[in-house]
Order: sequence, then structure tokens, then C-alpha cells
Amino acid sequence: MRVLITGATGLIGKQIVKICHKKGIHVSYLSTNKTKISTDKNYHGFYWNPIRKEIDIACFNDVDAIIHLAGATVSKRWTSSYKKEILSSRLETTQLLVDSLKTIPHQVKHIIAASAIGIYPDSLSNYYDETNSEGDDTFLSDVVKQWEAAVDVFSELSIIVSKIRIGLVLSNKGGALPELVKPIKLGFGAAFGSGDSWQSWIHITDVARIFIFVIQHHLGGVYNAVAPNPVTNQELTKLSAKVLEKPLFLPNIPKPLMNVILGDMHSLLFLSQRVSSKKIEDSGFHFKYHHLQPALESLLK
Repeated sequence: MRVLITGATGLIGKQIVKICHKKGIHVSYLSTNKTKISTDKNYHGFYWNPIRKEIDIACFNDVDAIIHLAGATVSKRWTSSYKKEILSSRLETTQLLVDSLKTIPHQVKHIIAASAIGIYPDSLSNYYDETNSEGDDTFLSDVVKQWEAAVDVFSELSIIVSKIRIGLVLSNKGGALPELVKPIKLGFGAAFGSGDSWQSWIHITDVARIFIFVIQHHLGGVYNAVAPNPVTNQELTKLSAKVLEKPLFLPNIPKPLMNVILGDMHSLLFLSQRVSSKKIEDSGFHFKYHHLQPALESLLK
């Protein structure tokens, strides 16, 4: 089997590549950086430039499935121009893949695309599953809705479409966790707002395993990539401090302060989304990390 990965050098992409190699799955990948292109048989890179609508069509050779992760990070200050980039980076890359496949013979049978739990409205009481797809009028929800709609077009090419709504990814190689624990390590850790916001987290190993599981079991549709036991922001902060053996004594950080520091992006820190993992578990997937403390210990110890 050969998969084509966009975003292969990102946080999740690197972990997926590692699992593919362990399972004997050959990897082709697309990169906008020609210096990062390898020509190994099981890790073969190809150049693309989605802004200019350029792509090396040879990237689709012998490819059975596409794992589509490409998109500008949301963990950066949301200026009006950067908001446009967050959306366009997802739509333009998706459209280029679709348009390219329309022009050539290929054997692609499945696309597994990254999505996000950002589609679910902020709530302290709701418990969201994959049927909750109407979203709300927030920026992140709108991005996810347009992103998923763009991916659905692959179905017109008789390709199975899977969308993986990813929660808060915990990794010691990047993402939110190193930033979260940095002040804790210095003795200045604190929860955000009331601390009651729900954090639907997932260990980096499990999120990568879900992508491979969906490919190997030919699962179409939407799946939440979150661990079975979400926690509050207060609990996430306390457990991180416990694992690091650091004290917590500062008051919680107020929302208006973070608005001043981060602008619109501050909403990422205060969103409450309690999300269900039942659908992927009912499909036969078993999490390695069900609970937060073992997950943190594996990453922080």
C-alpha cells in the first residue's frame, strides 16, 4: 500500500509517517520546499505550490489513499490577513488535489482529511458527537464547515471520504503542551478563566493511529479524534503540575487579559468543547491513552 500525505513534516504528519514505516506502508508526500524532498522508495517527496496551483502529478503514482493534513496553523495571532490564510490554505490545497485527480488516471480510493472539533459550539454542558455538524457563527466553526465541504467534493470522483475532527493534541515535540507547561515549570502556572472549560484532548500517538486505522478499515464519514475522557482546563493544569512535581499557587488567568495579549486567538484558550470518542471506539479502535495522567507522564517524564 502507498499513501500520499500532505503536511507530512508537521506534528501529526511525522507521527503518521513513523507508523506507516513500521507497518510497511510506503509514503509519498507533497512539500512546498524543494530542499525537503526525498527520493527514497518508502518516503518519496514531490513538489507542489498550491498558491500557484502547481503540483507534480507523479505524486499520485501507485497511491491508494491520501492523508490530507495541510493547512496554516491556528496557533498564531489572528490578524484579518492571517484569518484569510488559515481558510485559504485549507481550501486551495484541497481544490488542487481534486482538480489534479480529475485530469489523470489514478487508483486513489480513499481520502482521510484532517478537520477539527472547532466546529462544535462553546458549551459547558453539551456533549458533542459527529452528528453535531451545524456549527455556529464563530471563525473556527466557519473554517471547519468550509474545509469539510471542500473535502466532500472527492466523493464525486468515487473516492471514500473520511474527516477526522481532531481535539487538543498532546505532544512533547510541539503544539499546545510545551507552551502549557512552560509557565508551570517556572512556577507560574495557572488555569484560564473559571477553569471549567472542557478540554477534549488526545495523545499524539493515538491521533496518528486513528488515521491509519481509518485507512486500513476503509471507514468513510466523520470521526472525532479525542480521548474517551475529556477534562476541564483546571484539571489539565493541575495534572500537568502534578506530573512535573511543581506547585500551583497563582489565581486563574482572566479572559480579558488574554484578549489584550493574543487578540481574537485568545478564544482558543477558553473554548469549552466536550466531545465524544464513541463512534471511533465502536468501529473497533482502542486507545493507548484513555486518561490524561498516563498520557502526560508518557510525554513529560
